[in-house]
Amino acid sequence: MTWNTVTTEPNQLGESPFWHPLERRLYWVDIAARLLCRCEVGAGSVQTWLMPSEPGCIAPAQGGALVIALRDGIYLARAWGGELQKLAQLDYPTATTRANDGKCDALGRFWVGTYYEPRDQALAALYCIDARGPEGVQLRQMANDSQVANGLAWSPDAGTLYWADTGAGRVHAWDWDARSNVLSGQRTFAQFPAKPPGWHSGQSGYCGRPDGAAVDSAGNYWVAMYEGARVLQIAANGDLLADIATPAQCPTMVCFGGDDLKTLFLSTARQKRPALELAMYPQSGCVFSMRVAVAGLPVNSFQCDANLK
Repeated sequence: MTWNTVTTEPNQLGESPFWHPLERRLYWVDIAARLLCRCEVGAGSVQTWLMPSEPGCIAPAQGGALVIALRDGIYLARAWGGELQKLAQLDYPTATTRANDGKCDALGRFWVGTYYEPRDQALAALYCIDARGPEGVQLRQMANDSQVANGLAWSPDAGTLYWADTGAGRVHAWDWDARSNVLSGQRTFAQFPAKPPGWHSGQSGYCGRPDGAAVDSAGNYWVAMYEGARVLQIAANGDLLADIATPAQCPTMVCFGGDDLKTLFLSTARQKRPALELAMYPQSGCVFSMRVAVAGLPVNSFQCDANLK
């Protein structure tokens, strides 16, 4: 399997890619640069949109809109470059915490995890934003006790929710009732060894930490391993199916796209990485793609009550 380069201008901290099937475009964010990005794959040009604060994640919304998690809350944009309409304020201090990894579930709710920037306590959490009913936007905290929320994904049958704490090197799994939106049976799906003392880029003995993830149509969990220069494909029973080297030391998130959903897209980072590492991986921060044998699941869109639009 071979990675292809989708973008040549690197991001500082690329994240949250999704494939828009109607537009046939790839969307993602550069958190550090406060940019939303999109491109027609193969066309060569990337469109960017500067945000007022860091965008942790984005997802498509019904009617051609976008839902965006910024540092200070959740926003709806009815069109690319349009006005930002604030939907919800997340329950955390914005001086120390920002939105991070997130996406929509199959019923159209937007889930957003947070990043506690001091990383000295497990103060990050996972939130669910439901805007489908006439009662307005409903916000619920679904999980907590994390440093850096990542790895959000659902099984194809919507019976399992995955969520990672990058700081702890752990991926959790829960039983999930989609209709009632209840999580139960929390367990450790995958646990990765901590970074060895004195480790530096290029050394062996460290597989990285779980960052952004996606689930394929067979129920396998694909996760970008930050600092590990790899993407792992893990079966639903926890067995490792594939360990795929990446062209950047710090891959950040995967998603499936293309007309057949058999193209795996990968965002990466270069922010605050050492010069030796960037010399080894000069394309760090670019977006890459690879053809894979199993199709992914289509992106879910945010559903809003008509009164919000």
